[in-house]
Amino acid sequence: MPLKPVARFSVSYLQVLDEKGKLDEKLEPQLSADDLKYLYRAMCLAREADQRLLKMQRQGRMGTFPLCTGQEATVCGATFALTEKDWYVGAYRDLGGRLMRGEPLSRYCLYWNGYEEGNVLPALGRTLPASVIVGAQTLHAVGIAYAMKYRSETDAAVLTFCGEGATSEGDFHEALNFASVWQAPVVFLCQNNQWAISVPREKQTHSRTIAQKAIAYDLPGLQVDGNDVLAVYKATKEALDRAKAGEGPSFIEAITYRLLMHTTSDDPAKYRTKQEEEDWWKRDPIPRFRRYLENKGLWNDASQAGLETEIRETVNQAVQELEATDRFKPDAPFDHVFGTPHPRTEQQRAEFLENLRREAADA
Repeated sequence: MPLKPVARFSVSYLQVLDEKGKLDEKLEPQLSADDLKYLYRAMCLAREADQRLLKMQRQGRMGTFPLCTGQEATVCGATFALTEKDWYVGAYRDLGGRLMRGEPLSRYCLYWNGYEEGNVLPALGRTLPASVIVGAQTLHAVGIAYAMKYRSETDAAVLTFCGEGATSEGDFHEALNFASVWQAPVVFLCQNNQWAISVPREKQTHSRTIAQKAIAYDLPGLQVDGNDVLAVYKATKEALDRAKAGEGPSFIEAITYRLLMHTTSDDPAKYRTKQEEEDWWKRDPIPRFRRYLENKGLWNDASQAGLETEIRETVNQAVQELEATDRFKPDAPFDHVFGTPHPRTEQQRAEFLENLRREAADA
């Protein structure tokens, strides 16, 4: 018997605003002037916070943290598609989205300064704390979505972020499988920033696209220009609407780039070229979106100057709040090494506190 094809698949690519600012008006989402300016502010605030915290880390005032520079369009565009009833299940490279959901920057700083208390966000509705375990949050998202479906919540859905490195984790594939079987109202958004720490995308997976990984689980899979905030918003909004209509989960691959280091303990010069970085800086999502706003008559140099002053003040205030925090024990980490006190850790605690005392005396 001759072989007969039983199914055919394809992966589509979405771009609304290209690198040179050319707009496809047929695909342009209908957003108000205020919405567009809010979205631009969110991207600029995330960038300013990233740059300020990087300087503080180099000064010894911040712990190691992941940088989001270059990926603001992916995170902010997707988050803007959410309503207050939707769930936000992030990873760790999504600062812009967290700020948009109402997470105080000072709490974000506190967490990355080594205080788990920074991850306690009682005032935030339906927003999970940062998940550093690669890919684990995708399972949490599916569990939440299944519970929503069980409770007949039809006016909300779940959005979860991951990097392309997470798509090589078992948790990711289990999440997509369960989401598909249960037809759970969840949207998976992969920030494909080309590097799983120091492993390039082509060595991490041989798939021609990340989006095609959705095919195995019978999910709609779409590739989108992750540096085009309009395209990311449009794709995410349509996927969320689909989920709320009872049509199941979706998977979006956002093509973007991590312009700086993986974390502040990383040196990207050891594994990628300056030319590659320069090529991607030309695709920076923030200047692209600014040109779009200027072309619509919504932005000018005066607007930019006012925004930069305002967001610097916002970041300064968060830094002041962070550095005014003194209610935590400096030796708290020693409390959690073992379930009970241990002579060796108690000796280390005493040495640590004595060093602090000497530093204070010498100051």
